Amino acid sequence: MAKLEAGLKAPAFRLKDGGGAWVSLKDDILGSRAVIYFYPKDDTPGCTKEACSFRDHSAELRKRRVKVYGISADTEASHQKFAAKYTLRFPLLCDPGHVVARAYGAYGEKTMYGKKVTGVIRSTILLEGDGRIAHIWRKVDTARHAQEILTKLDELDARA
Repeated sequence: MAKLEAGLKAPAFRLKDGGGAWVSLKDDILGSRAVIYFYPKDDTPGCTKEACSFRDHSAELRKRRVKVYGISADTEASHQKFAAKYTLRFPLLCDPGHVVARAYGAYGEKTMYGKKVTGVIRSTILLEGDGRIAHIWRKVDTARHAQEILTKLDELDARA
């Protein structure tokens, strides 16, 4: 598969959300800008900071008509518990085999605590309404990430 980069079309996918409903790129996400972020595990410190960053900036993201979707390998039950515990009002999607994470370059070899391991590479993809990739973050500051996305949206809108 070709390496994903800005300007390319995002790979299609269809995953279940925490409530068991199917969500697909084509039918549910396209049509407005979207943030798709890949994270390692529900209710862990970094993943919680990142999710809460999106929650805390949700009004501004909604105002800009940007949908947010989190993707991890966790189960529907885990997603439900995580979303309820932190009042997350955006879909968390289940990617148990890391198929979608691999397609988006968010699963593979990485360095953790000085050792090479294979796992989820915390990544975020900003999509335009037509499915084109507007920007990719491969290094994420979990506590400030939503603000980084808002700044990027300002930059993109200023160019338009």
